[in-house]
Amino acid sequence: MRVAIVTFDGFNEIDSFVALGLINRLRPHGVQAEIACPSSQVTSMNGLTITAQQPLEFALEADAVLFGSGIYTRAIAENAALMDRLALDPTRQLIGAQCSGTLLLARLGLLGDMPACTDLTTKPWVVEAGVRVADEPFLARGPVATAGGCMASTYLATWFMWRAAGRDETRRALHYAAPVGEKDAWVDHALGVVGKALGEAA
Repeated sequence: MRVAIVTFDGFNEIDSFVALGLINRLRPHGVQAEIACPSSQVTSMNGLTITAQQPLEFALEADAVLFGSGIYTRAIAENAALMDRLALDPTRQLIGAQCSGTLLLARLGLLGDMPACTDLTTKPWVVEAGVRVADEPFLARGPVATAGGCMASTYLATWFMWRAAGRDETRRALHYAAPVGEKDAWVDHALGVVGKALGEAA
C-alpha cells in the first residue's frame, strides 16, 4: 500500500510527521507513506521548510490518502484550482483527515452524511459546510476516517496501518513506538479507539 500524506504550506508538523513515522514502521509489509505537496517545498506553521517526496498528484494514484491540518486550510478549501487537483476515489482509496483537513474532505464531497471529527477552531467551518461534527477523537465509516485534536493523529495513523496490514502487525509496530513503561496500555488504548470505529476487537 502506498500512502500519500497531503501536506500544504502552513502544515501542522504533528499531523504529517507522526503519520509518516508510524505508517512507515510497516515498510517490511509493503506499506509506505510519503509526503505529497502542491509545490516542491512547503513551510510548516512553525517555520520548518521541507522538500516534497511526491507531487500533489501522487494522491490520485495512491492506495490511501491522509490530509493533515494547517493554518491555511480554510483558504486552501476555497482554492478551486487546487481542490480540482484532488479528484479522489473512495471506491478504491482509503481517505482520512486530521483536524482542519476534515474541511477539505467536506469540500471534496467525501463525507456524505457521516459525522466527522475536527479541531475546535475548524468546527464552525465544517458545520457550515453541512457536516455534523462529533465530540469524538476518531470516527471511521467504510473507506473514510477523520480525527480531531493534534494528538489524535496516532489514531488516524493506526487506522491506516490496521486497514493496510491487519491488527497484529499494527500492534507490533505501535509497540515499538509507544512510551517505555506504558507500552501495553498505550497500544491497547489506540487499538481500542480504532477497533471500536472498525467494529472489531482490539
